[in-house]
Amino acid sequence: MSDVVITGVGAVTCHGVGSAALWQAMCRAPVRLPDRLPDPYAPGQHPYMYLAPTDSLPPAPGVASGLAVAAATEALADAGLPAGTRPPTPLNVVVGTCMGETGREEQTRAAGGTPGPEPIFSVAAYLGDRLRATGANTSVSNACSASGYALGIAADMIRVGEADLVLAGGADAYSRVAVGCFDRMRAADPVRCRPFDRNRRGTVFGEGAAMLVLESAEHAAARDAVPLATLGRSGWSCDAYHPTAPEPSAEQIVRAMREALDSDAPNDAGVTGGRLGCVIPHGTGTQLNDVVESQALRQLLGAATLDVPLYSLKALIGHTGGAAAALAAVAATLILRHGTVPSNVPLDDQDPECKVFLPHTPAPLAARRLLVNAYAFGGNNTSFVIESGASA
Repeated sequence: MSDVVITGVGAVTCHGVGSAALWQAMCRAPVRLPDRLPDPYAPGQHPYMYLAPTDSLPPAPGVASGLAVAAATEALADAGLPAGTRPPTPLNVVVGTCMGETGREEQTRAAGGTPGPEPIFSVAAYLGDRLRATGANTSVSNACSASGYALGIAADMIRVGEADLVLAGGADAYSRVAVGCFDRMRAADPVRCRPFDRNRRGTVFGEGAAMLVLESAEHAAARDAVPLATLGRSGWSCDAYHPTAPEPSAEQIVRAMREALDSDAPNDAGVTGGRLGCVIPHGTGTQLNDVVESQALRQLLGAATLDVPLYSLKALIGHTGGAAAALAAVAATLILRHGTVPSNVPLDDQDPECKVFLPHTPAPLAARRLLVNAYAFGGNNTSFVIESGASA
């Protein structure tokens, strides 16, 4: 089977349009407070979100589609495949999203209109149409791990020979339903997104999108493209436990991580012995999630838990829903590109139940292999590896 290489990345977050804006924010590590929603119908006691600069987005039917197009345009240009040009082989599209264009439907209703049902797959469909992508077009919507599964599906398409070129990622934008649901569950932090902090009280959503150009190594070589990284193995699992809460023992989370790392042994020396340079955790800031993920990492890493740095991306950009795993994949690729693990957004007080290493000063990347975690309602877990060189 062919190695799957990443040849281009694109991103949009609350810090701006473009992966360069994301990297600059990662290096600054600012404590950014979320925005108050400019929506008189915003539900709940805490109507806050990390908003993307939507005035800089290309025209699109809705915000999520605009975010996706902006990220895709950058990723294709980064890969030497500018949008509007015909790629050497059919371009396939796989997009993960939680809410799709639900926000557009909500706005229409608030204005007194009568919208038709807004299908979740509309973001992928619009992106494929905009890019004239004649390959397969797939939408993945299994909640907040959606774009992690999208990357796994895209990689599998390449490995089994169904595709040579896939644009994969995720996008999500403001939705009253999403914000209101988390407020009703008392899972919305009134201050900011602060994973692993003793005083965290929930998550804070963020608008965002990330797209990655994935190719077979042979296809990239044939067009003289220079890979940025390799998308390695992925592990999928389901807790089969509860609609929203993670299973306390973290058994299936650990299983997904071990499958991604190709490691069956507990506290495997191949994982901890200098071969894992960084983990980008799911780390949402909700009470149970952060504790369970910390326990899972300790089961995986053993004595090396406090040696392997975590980069807590959601503390910087909020929880971007279906785009979260793809944005973590872009962040991992940028860390590999620059050879540095940036400092984390400072915690006020790290939770003693979350015994993980969250460095607050930049450090050289000790090993060019990163693990990304993404979890979701329904117990949907995925972990995947991004590394330099050939995949495991």
